[in-house]
Amino acid sequence: MRFLLQVLLLSAWALSAHAIEPDRRIAITIDDLPWQRMDKMPPDALAGRHAQLMAQLEQAGVPVVGFVNEGKLEVDGQVRPERVAMLRDWRDAGFGLGNHTHGHLDLHAVGLPAFQQDILRGERVLRPLLAERGQAPRWFRHPYLRAGRTPEERAALSAFLGGHGYRIAPVTVDNGEWVWAFAYANVLDGQPDTPVRAATLERLRRGYVPYMLNKVDYYERQSQALLGYALPQVWLLHANELNAVAYADLVAGVQRRGYRVVTLDEAMRDPAYARGEDGYNGRYGPSWLHRWAMAEKRPKEFYAGEPVVPGWVLALAGVDSE
Repeated sequence: MRFLLQVLLLSAWALSAHAIEPDRRIAITIDDLPWQRMDKMPPDALAGRHAQLMAQLEQAGVPVVGFVNEGKLEVDGQVRPERVAMLRDWRDAGFGLGNHTHGHLDLHAVGLPAFQQDILRGERVLRPLLAERGQAPRWFRHPYLRAGRTPEERAALSAFLGGHGYRIAPVTVDNGEWVWAFAYANVLDGQPDTPVRAATLERLRRGYVPYMLNKVDYYERQSQALLGYALPQVWLLHANELNAVAYADLVAGVQRRGYRVVTLDEAMRDPAYARGEDGYNGRYGPSWLHRWAMAEKRPKEFYAGEPVVPGWVLALAGVDSE
């Protein structure tokens, strides 16, 4: 009898633990297609590195939306077919494609009218490319995550985007991934091919994945503290040399943490996203979770504990901060 009672108690405990386990979901977005720092890329390396990234995407086998800067399709003002073909590879692999403006402009620097025109310039290739498959651009991502410095500016931009068939793709898991990527590319292309370079590249790759997963953990805690549950997150990455060798490991790592990678559509069904972009009126582009926290006037202590990029990575990237 005592044994049976113990079994029942253990079963009840296991069911209770399972019931309170967070529903961890995350949507992955990749910015700056067809390639993040196209102007820094050795011309003869582009095709091979793009192929590496596509292989990583295939290996990971999860949905993703890529956001296009059409200016990167051009050389001396002329659209290059081989660069358009890179976008076609994304489309034909079943991945979504969204608008990230033509020139990756900073809304807060150029103002709303110029920014709106750059959005329209950013769909001159994308719209017909998607139309070949009966699709249309649906998602828009703000460069630098800068969504407007006043509620009125944000509302005007949102109305403009909605009028052109777009929905804003937020970011909740913001990070310094771009710093790691700059460091990796600087070493890859700027140092001689020696064992020292190989060791540095491996150190960057091995450090990058835990850093990014720690960021996911941090924003899960922020979601729990702010909303009371694990929000379906939206993760920001970029098309670059580092993800061309580490993306599949990154996805596997977040899956080991109990996350299901879902479509951006599924993540955005969560009612928290109806809060929109409001809450922050500064010059930068924080996570949407932090925007919402600012709207609630959470104290400074709320934001503590966010993982940071190590100094040695900043030095290799040639930047002072994230």
